Amino acid sequence: MEVILLEKIHNLGNLGQKVKVKPGYGRNYLVPRGKAVPATEENLAHFESRRADLEKAQADAVGKAEIRAREFDGFSVTIARKAGEEGKLYGSVGTIDIAEAVTAAGKQLAKHEVRLPDGPFRMIGEYDVNLQMHSDITATIKLIVALETD
Repeated sequence: MEVILLEKIHNLGNLGQKVKVKPGYGRNYLVPRGKAVPATEENLAHFESRRADLEKAQADAVGKAEIRAREFDGFSVTIARKAGEEGKLYGSVGTIDIAEAVTAAGKQLAKHEVRLPDGPFRMIGEYDVNLQMHSDITATIKLIVALETD
């Protein structure tokens, strides 16, 4: 299935690019969320008439993401959890926990913006956590997983 992208999508393409995707991905994710339209002649002509508006909207989104990323420079958050003698947590600290802790500390953060490529944290310690504000813009915060005191 060929689609025209209405915004930049990481590892797929840029705004206005015609890309070939699997039918399920296009039909069930890209099109319903307004990230792409099927690549027909009619949609291509309609896109070209809207190109300037879409580029301006994308530039605004990138600008807002850069501002948000700068807000997280030097930011750190501490999460206290129960752990065993060796520092292994009774559970884990995942994206939801990190997003809730950052939001409780006064900065808005959604769980889908937190990137944990190696999975959730299962040990006491300090970690650098990447935040994906936009497809091109990331920020890094320091996460301290501390031992919970009763």
